[in-house]
Amino acid sequence: MVSLLVLCGDDTVKPMDATQRFEALLAAGKDNALLRFSLGMQYLNAGDSPRAAEHLRAAVAHDPGYSAAWKLLGRALAQAGANAEAATAYRSGIAAAERKGDKQAAKEMTVFLRRLEKEAGPPAT
Repeated sequence: MVSLLVLCGDDTVKPMDATQRFEALLAAGKDNALLRFSLGMQYLNAGDSPRAAEHLRAAVAHDPGYSAAWKLLGRALAQAGANAEAATAYRSGIAAAERKGDKQAAKEMTVFLRRLEKEAGPPAT
């Protein structure tokens, strides 16, 4: 069983935050797409884009059809400055969303992809 409390240096016990709980579940062998997506979201919200991308890559490895994870992976990679990888993630996410009939997710990722391409400028000739 995974403990949801952490012993602090001053001999007090405090509840774990969400990231700590998710990491404890992962350490206990509960690895799955939803857990990795949740960890990715926590790290992205905390400003740790590279670590978020690591967990989001694992989420889509568990479930390549998880369009929300592809979208968040694209965002994490873009925030980390890896625009080419972000574009690839968005393209994969668009394909996954279209396979599932998730038109809204496909549309959102198409907009994000276009923004990345616009920022990159015209292709070199």
